[in-house]
Amino acid sequence: MNTEFSKFTIKRRKSIVVKIGNVLIGGNNKIAVQSMCSTKTNELQKTIEQIKKLEKANCEIVRVAVPDIETAKILGKIKSKIKIPLVADIHFDYRIALIAIDNGIDKLRINPGNIGNEERIKEVIKKARERKIPIRIGVNSGSIEKDLLEKYGNNYKAMAFSALKHIQILEKYDFTDTVISLKGSNIIETINAYKYLDFLLQKKRHLPYPFHIGITEAGTLFSGSIKSAAGISLLLANGYGDTIRVSLTDDVVKEVETAYLILNNLGLRNDYPEIISCPTCGRCEINLKALAYKVENYVKSLNIKKHIKIAVMGCIVNAIGEGKEADIGIGGGKKQGIIFLKGKIIEKVPENKLFSAFKKHLKNLIKNEKTIN
Repeated sequence: MNTEFSKFTIKRRKSIVVKIGNVLIGGNNKIAVQSMCSTKTNELQKTIEQIKKLEKANCEIVRVAVPDIETAKILGKIKSKIKIPLVADIHFDYRIALIAIDNGIDKLRINPGNIGNEERIKEVIKKARERKIPIRIGVNSGSIEKDLLEKYGNNYKAMAFSALKHIQILEKYDFTDTVISLKGSNIIETINAYKYLDFLLQKKRHLPYPFHIGITEAGTLFSGSIKSAAGISLLLANGYGDTIRVSLTDDVVKEVETAYLILNNLGLRNDYPEIISCPTCGRCEINLKALAYKVENYVKSLNIKKHIKIAVMGCIVNAIGEGKEADIGIGGGKKQGIIFLKGKIIEKVPENKLFSAFKKHLKNLIKNEKTIN
């Protein structure tokens, strides 16, 4: 029996570095947050507007569906209007991939085995290498090859061997600027897929390619955020993840916000505010729920790019107790409350002035710390 205490720490898997536009992933680079447009890509203005919203939410990589040649031809127009790297999601037709590359995209998301015969695959790989365009091999549990399903069943082994098959196609033509994703809607199967692929890559002496992680088809905002947080956190705890996407049936900006919250709460990013609030109890004598949401929405509007810990507490006991480590916080009293910085009370105000007092002191804190864009 081991009687030595060992602290839990997240030790990231070491991978090669891949450049996606102006974003580096893998190695010691920060875990990048990405999303995918929900617009029809050929609805140009809607797509550009949605990407600009994602940029404002600090999304770092964006993907768009490219179902046909006509859509591939307008990617350059999208690219010219945005700041973050643009990824083209392509299936079945190698010509779409070639045209997408010609239109300045920053990464391809394909499965090499489903875009045509070997000569066509070679053509795409050649052009991607010439333009320094990385390729993400994207394996989903719902789109595994029939022969692998028959051999292994619809499980983690089939997903891992599917990815390995596509990796070998790229490596055959000396292409290694590769990112891999293995996404399922079952959390445990997805984790095992990444673990098994990592095992296979080491066993067969392949390069340690960066992993893009997420739980696909996670669900609506509430249930999907919980499922994504559970699955992605477990993957990150196992060291996996160089980019992440939270997949939600909701506004794509929510995907980015959720991703940052996951990363910041695990200490893997340090550039997003953290808001803590108590669940309330019989000691609470202010409308804490309404106040907490007002604080949350206000903080989002400021687009703060630093980890500031903000506490919204229902009573003095929690405020200067559990909330004392917060950079700034609110503590409720009887129809009144306090504003505090690092546990030190700086102002006492009536309940109806708590929010305005909080805003004033938060702005001062931001100004002094220079934490806003």
